[in-house]
Amino acid sequence: LYSTLMTEKNMHYIEGTLRIGGKGMGYVEAEGFADGIEINPTDLNMALHRDRVRVLLLPQVPGKRQSGEVAEILFRYKFKFVGTIKQEDGISFLVPDDPKMYANIIIPSDEAQRVGLNEKIYVKITTWNDPKMNPLGSILSVLGTKGGNDVEMRAIVLEKGLSSEFPIAVEEEAKRIDRHVSEEEIAKRRDMRTVTTFTIDPVDAKDFDDALSYRELQNGDIEVGIHIADVSHYVRPGTKIDAEAAERATSIYLVDRTIPMLPEVLSNDVCSLNPREDKLTFSAIFVFSKEALRNNKIDIVSEWFGRTVIHSDKRFSYEEAQEVLDKKEGPYHAELEQLNVMAKLLQKARFEKGAIAFEKDEVRFELDEFARPIAVHVKARIDTNKLIEDFMLLANRRVAEFMSKKDKNVEQTFIYRVHDLPDADKVKELAAFLKTIGYELKIGPKGVTSRDINKLLTDIKGTEEEGMIQTATIRTMAKAVYATKNIGHFGLSFEHYTHFTSPIRRYPDTMVHRLLATYLEGKKVPKEALQQYEAASRYSSEREQTAAEAERGSIKYKQVEYMKDKVGQTFDGVISGVTKWGLYVEEKESRAEGLVHVKNMANDYYTLDEKTYSLKGVRSGKKYTLGDKVRIKILRADMEKRM
Repeated sequence: LYSTLMTEKNMHYIEGTLRIGGKGMGYVEAEGFADGIEINPTDLNMALHRDRVRVLLLPQVPGKRQSGEVAEILFRYKFKFVGTIKQEDGISFLVPDDPKMYANIIIPSDEAQRVGLNEKIYVKITTWNDPKMNPLGSILSVLGTKGGNDVEMRAIVLEKGLSSEFPIAVEEEAKRIDRHVSEEEIAKRRDMRTVTTFTIDPVDAKDFDDALSYRELQNGDIEVGIHIADVSHYVRPGTKIDAEAAERATSIYLVDRTIPMLPEVLSNDVCSLNPREDKLTFSAIFVFSKEALRNNKIDIVSEWFGRTVIHSDKRFSYEEAQEVLDKKEGPYHAELEQLNVMAKLLQKARFEKGAIAFEKDEVRFELDEFARPIAVHVKARIDTNKLIEDFMLLANRRVAEFMSKKDKNVEQTFIYRVHDLPDADKVKELAAFLKTIGYELKIGPKGVTSRDINKLLTDIKGTEEEGMIQTATIRTMAKAVYATKNIGHFGLSFEHYTHFTSPIRRYPDTMVHRLLATYLEGKKVPKEALQQYEAASRYSSEREQTAAEAERGSIKYKQVEYMKDKVGQTFDGVISGVTKWGLYVEEKESRAEGLVHVKNMANDYYTLDEKTYSLKGVRSGKKYTLGDKVRIKILRADMEKRM
């Protein structure tokens, strides 16, 4: 996202990605400018949120942030928008749902005539040559009446530049794939069909991309196989399916539906590790020392990576497997019990090495037949969730370690999942804030360590400040991304880490399978492929972020829908954000977030104290701080603004 400073005829330019903030103000991150470059709305020159732009730096005003003007749009990130039609003075225009889109889009009158005033439409910009004029657009599709569940969910997906439907050619190609597991193919693989194997997934899951096998060896050591759907066997480079999967990069999980990365015939059938069927897999198989386990330690005495064939004996939901553990009886109780013990030891070792113990609550909605939310529950993190998580983490880590040491004299082309150190300035701000409330965050010469953060999280466990400090700490963290250059994973405290375990729903995992298979076959990946894999890694990271935004959008929509008939009622909440215009409060049950505007805090005049993340009353001295528990009254629920 960054480039070096350039000089042209005594004019300074930078390149970067534009972000649109409140009131249409733009910001461009750039090396050497800690606060970024500020772009006034009048200087955006038709550039939109996430566009790649070239910016002319304007003369610096002492004491002010560096400002600039967009000189050129290098890459247009988005030119399709969802919204509703409005009319003024005989002109029809789209009012976009996207709050980052600051310009309404004019629609030709002959197209606008076929759209009802309450209908949502999907529009693309066709012409925009003058920043003083509105863009012109054309209707791609009419989604339906605003407020309908299906319309709103489709709108969320389209608004993010994603797609629900697969092209017909892709669907047809998927149907032609041979799903039969031939004896010839089995002969090429390690046959694991006689080993006890099962899957553990969410109760409503339809695609099962990982399974565990378990057996005790003659010497008492325990062999655990982590078997992953062999998507790369079916989805080959150069096919329409592969191109579509690369374009999607990830599956999307909305409240009421899944938009898969692969056509359903693959994701839910051919590749899915359904019970009582022979399935082709790519596996990481580990042998654990019995002696170490007896001493409550983990010692992996051997490992093997390669293609396998399995036959899953049972499909568990997390709750079903947990019930077996809790009752100490039921299908595969002995295997589940031992795997759970091993998972806890893996988790303990991970935390001892400094893995950060963040656990963010997630919500699950109960929907009626019209997809309206009738109840909200916080998802419980039970032992079987953690069991699967820790064995998947093990496979991901050991595959990355294997690739990193395969040939120490040659840098292998590979895709890592990396997590950079927290931003140094944000860490200093966090440490200063913590000091004001009586906590210390140690910052060494090389910055903060994951152990330091874990000590902080341990110190605040069970305190009233826990939520506030955890939220503030999360905000200092970088985002995990895909990259061909390994820098380690700060949050997990792993030197090497990748994504190997979910190729049905993540395209980087499919690429990892292909690369691993290439090296296991003794082949080399051409050096010129490195740039292609790096570009694919960056793109997958961006799509992952976009999909996460769509998922959060669907959750937020349902949260507001759930609260809209509760106007006038009072609830418990926690302050989740503090700004000069008010407090953002997260309601305890639904986790819905709303704004308590300062104008509705009529008992005093409140000002922002940025150092303590608080609003302070001028007369009373009363402080409202990030993480404080408060009692709130719902004044309104705005479905359009999702607040």
